[in-house]
Amino acid sequence: MSPRVAQRENEPFLLVLVLLLIQILIANSLPCLPDQAAALLQLKRSFSATTASATAFRSWRAGTDCCRWAGVRCDGDGGGGGRVTSLDLGGRRLQSGGLDAAVFSLTSLRYLNLGGNDFNASQLPATGFERLTELTCWLVQATNVGEDSVLVKLRPIALIPNITHLNISPPSFAGQIPAGIGSLTNLVSLDLSSRIYVVNQGDDSATVMSNLLPSWGFSRVNFEKLIANLGNLRELYLGLVYMSNGGEGWCNALANSTPKIQVLSLPLCQISGPICQSLFSLRSLSVVDLQGNDLSGAIPEFFADLSSLSVLQLSRNKLDGLFPPRIFHNRKLTVIDIGYNYEIYGNLPNFPPNSSLIKLHVSGTKFSGYIPSSISNLTGLKELGLSANDFPTELPSSIGMLKSLSLFEVSGLGLVGSMPAWITNLTSLTELQFSHCDLSGSLPSSIGNLKNLRRLSLFKSNFSGNIPLQIFNLTQLHSLHLPLNNFVGTVELTSFWRLPYLSHLDLSNNKLSVVDGLVNDSAVSSPKVTFLRLASCNILKFPNALRHQDKIDFLDLSNNQIHGAIPPWAWETWKNLFFLDLSNNKFTSLGHDTLLPLDTRYINLSYNMFEGPIPIPEESTASQLDYSNNRFSAMPFDLIPYLAGALSLKVSMNNVSGEVPSTFCTVKSLRILDLSQNILNGSIPSCLMENSSTLKILNLRGNQLRGELPHNIKEDCAFEALDFSYNRFEGQLPTSLVACKNLVVLDVGNNQIGGSFPCWMHLLPKLQVLVLKSNKFYGQLGPTLAKDEDSCELQDLRILDLASNNFSGILPGGWFIKLKSMMSVSSNETLVMKDGDTYGAFYHKPYIFTTRVTYKGLDLTFTKILKTLVLIDVSNNRFHGSIPETIATLSMLSSLNMSHNAITGPIPNQLASLHQLESLDLSSNKLSGEIPKKLASLDFLSTLNLSDNMLEGRIPESPHFLTLPNSSFIRNAGLCGPPLSNECSNKSTSNVMPHLSEEKSADVMLFLFVGLGFGVGFAIAIVVRKPCIGKYT
Repeated sequence: MSPRVAQRENEPFLLVLVLLLIQILIANSLPCLPDQAAALLQLKRSFSATTASATAFRSWRAGTDCCRWAGVRCDGDGGGGGRVTSLDLGGRRLQSGGLDAAVFSLTSLRYLNLGGNDFNASQLPATGFERLTELTCWLVQATNVGEDSVLVKLRPIALIPNITHLNISPPSFAGQIPAGIGSLTNLVSLDLSSRIYVVNQGDDSATVMSNLLPSWGFSRVNFEKLIANLGNLRELYLGLVYMSNGGEGWCNALANSTPKIQVLSLPLCQISGPICQSLFSLRSLSVVDLQGNDLSGAIPEFFADLSSLSVLQLSRNKLDGLFPPRIFHNRKLTVIDIGYNYEIYGNLPNFPPNSSLIKLHVSGTKFSGYIPSSISNLTGLKELGLSANDFPTELPSSIGMLKSLSLFEVSGLGLVGSMPAWITNLTSLTELQFSHCDLSGSLPSSIGNLKNLRRLSLFKSNFSGNIPLQIFNLTQLHSLHLPLNNFVGTVELTSFWRLPYLSHLDLSNNKLSVVDGLVNDSAVSSPKVTFLRLASCNILKFPNALRHQDKIDFLDLSNNQIHGAIPPWAWETWKNLFFLDLSNNKFTSLGHDTLLPLDTRYINLSYNMFEGPIPIPEESTASQLDYSNNRFSAMPFDLIPYLAGALSLKVSMNNVSGEVPSTFCTVKSLRILDLSQNILNGSIPSCLMENSSTLKILNLRGNQLRGELPHNIKEDCAFEALDFSYNRFEGQLPTSLVACKNLVVLDVGNNQIGGSFPCWMHLLPKLQVLVLKSNKFYGQLGPTLAKDEDSCELQDLRILDLASNNFSGILPGGWFIKLKSMMSVSSNETLVMKDGDTYGAFYHKPYIFTTRVTYKGLDLTFTKILKTLVLIDVSNNRFHGSIPETIATLSMLSSLNMSHNAITGPIPNQLASLHQLESLDLSSNKLSGEIPKKLASLDFLSTLNLSDNMLEGRIPESPHFLTLPNSSFIRNAGLCGPPLSNECSNKSTSNVMPHLSEEKSADVMLFLFVGLGFGVGFAIAIVVRKPCIGKYT
């Protein structure tokens, strides 16, 4: 081929190349394209006009080049000139009612930052994010159409994912994460997290707070679906984004979908289960932050072998077992934080010189052994949290050589002595904390030498004496927490106003008496306190020293002796108060009308003497309101719509009359509604039960309600606990309750409800407490026909109370043996029955389920239902036949009451195998034969009533039975021997239990001692009239 021919054949391609080069050069010099400017201006108009927006958008003017606007960048790379590739509005404090869809017109975006703005808890648009993938690739086709002509065609062949960085942190959005975010397959960094910080770090139930006000954020996120297509992800930040799928799903999803991940930040995401072994496949991991979740199991040793790992934060989980020592030898690690995993144990190693560690936290664990003096080799250490548990120890003085230390925490009862003198050598300290220690003596005056200290937290560490005046030398102090010690003396609140930067102050639960002090009429010289906790400080009147503290958003004055009215200036001053606890005082008046001028998250006015209508805050987004145990008398019907957004309302133990307002049905956010122990009348609004897709707890106990329970409960029922006891309900139980698959507690005792035994409740898989006592139920217990046995199993029941009905027939042995949860208690369960959800990011006190049953002969209200309390009460019915021997298989049974029936035959010997039994009442039946000898060996049996039967023979003799009163055995004509006065005629017949061995006796004494301690505490807390021996608090 001649050179000229070859040249002519290459000319079309050279021409195309030149044309494309010219296009690129022109594109890069083009100003912002009109459609891009129009989209940005529309986005600008979606924000409210504020000082912040005026500053942020000062350069955003029509007719100017948008590529030069603040926060906007345009590039020619991959998107054509004049197209916006970067939009950074992060931290501008802008306000909007929602994200405008105009942002999705910027399809060449590679970087988008909307974090740190206020979108008013709106939802992100369901569609639109997928449009940010629309970067078009073109195929260039050149065809000869003549000797000197070429036809050039551009054909689109693909859409390339464009955006690589997306930041909406902290999010002021609510609801779901749009599915379109999961389609941004080129994402390198995704940040949807909330910024968090911890208050009272030494507390077992530390309050984790977010700078999110109110509690906005994403919830019920399907984590596996979100990251399924994000294979290029290097950084993932999802702090405070609540996951809908726990277990190992989150962990395996990461390993399978994000092989390149380097930064994994999932704090407070409600993920659970163990840390899976497949996480080891993510060999590029450099940061692992999983703090504040529900992770369980052991910490995997493979963290020692991740060569890039520099940060390991696993604090405040439920991890347990031995911490792998090899992890300490990973020389790349700069942060190891496993604090407040209370079941993790291990020992600190000898630390070599030149360690990379900057942060080391093992406080709040079971780490034991001596703290090595080689800890002084950690010369670069900035934060140190230690734990001392197993034996008395003092801190090594070598810690005083860590001159770079800025944070020092110590926890553990093993720490004894006084605060070490060398602490004052740590002049770089900005945070100092001692918690749960067994220190002694007063706080040394030398504490005033730590001039850089910003946080001082001495929580439950046994300090005593007066608070030293030198503490006021700490002029940089922002946070001072001294709760649960033994500090004494009278403290003037205004004296703390000498600390110019003070924002957090906690003096709760000492032996202090807090008074106002000299109150300055001017607020000029006072610090701006935001967090103030003065619980149990012997305060007699509302502190006037707070009059000018207009920045307070967290105030706890509970458990004092403050009386009278809340001063009106309080409501005028604290417009931003989102946490208010005035419980357990002697307040009588709100000092304001019913509509409170607050945008609040938590109000607790319980245990006072407030009167009048129930108060309602003007704004109650994600709020929890507790007005129980007062003298409130009315429900403000017209103000209930203001509760929109409220999570819980507790009004128990008041004098509220009238009907239950149907307007509660409009409060779709409500999770807990407790109106118990009032004088409400009328019927239940049907919508309150029939449209219950969010309401979890409904407690109407102890009112004067009547009529039938609503019968058309929908399939999306969310109830976990229903208490209608002590009312005047009639009719039958609604079978539509089977829709409530999460129901744990159902109490309809002391009404006039009838019908046969509700076998259909076997369709409620979580039902643990069923109280039907004192109603009009009839028929036999269990299924009517033998073939229906499987349709009447209540396997999860722990408390069954059928007393005082019209049940009849024999007690079915085959049915009792199906009560599987009465046979064992899982070690993984929580001890107390309570609702399990966390309603919002800021603060949640779980609702503790309660019930009222007959226990040990007393009608008791259990303010906490321990899961170890297992009870069957079928008394005062018309059962006949014998006691089923199969009851002996219910090994966890603690109370059995079959009294006041017509039961015949002997007491089964097998009952002696119920070793947890504390109360047995078989009185007022027709039982015959002798009392089984082994019954006297039941260690915990403290209440026994066999009176009014036809028993005979000698009462078994044992030290335990000798403590029982005569009334346990009277009116059995054939019984003889102690404690009865009639002696046995046949002296040769021995019914004496053999003496226990010394070892067994020691065990019995131990158990009785534990039972006595817990039982008396319970009796004092619940009923003062009579102490009981038992295991239940």
